[in-house]
Amino acid sequence: MHSSNHIVKFADDTTLVGLISKNDESAYREEVQRLTAWCKANSLSLNVEKTKEVVVDFRRAQSDHSPLFINGSPVEIVKSIKFLGVHLAENFTWSLNTTSITKKAQQRLYFLQRLRKAHLPPPILTMFYRGTIESVLSSCITAWFGNCTVSDRNTLQRIVRTAEKIIGVSPLSRTWHLRQDRITSSPS
Repeated sequence: MHSSNHIVKFADDTTLVGLISKNDESAYREEVQRLTAWCKANSLSLNVEKTKEVVVDFRRAQSDHSPLFINGSPVEIVKSIKFLGVHLAENFTWSLNTTSITKKAQQRLYFLQRLRKAHLPPPILTMFYRGTIESVLSSCITAWFGNCTVSDRNTLQRIVRTAEKIIGVSPLSRTWHLRQDRITSSPS
């Protein structure tokens, strides 16, 4: 493997990350071919329809990226992917990820409201919040929260405030504190 390429495996997903310097894509394309050959030699099939390519290019003068082919089929170039539950965009903004998290958390707020209407006590509602809503808000938070826009942070914080109103307690952990807690509690 070339030093500018990295392979990330998780369960049955494989991700190839390649750094292309000076418009030389040869190491990246060779790595794709090696991976394809390895899969074939080990009786594994690559699903080219599910295979996606994201091109991150911060150069001022961006050029068109020539399509990548696997077994004669072109790989679709997309603007974002979902990688281990986190939405990664080609420009490394986190608005798409925030939108996804917000939607999932809002769906779960509905169930928190239903539990409140069933007259469950605040400690049980708080436990439900921590397990089903806060866990969504804090998923991989150390990777993306530091580069969120103020607008994205405020959107996430509205979820926390809504949960506080439903439960009738204040304050629940602010999103900034969730990130800090994850940073200080992560293993060295």
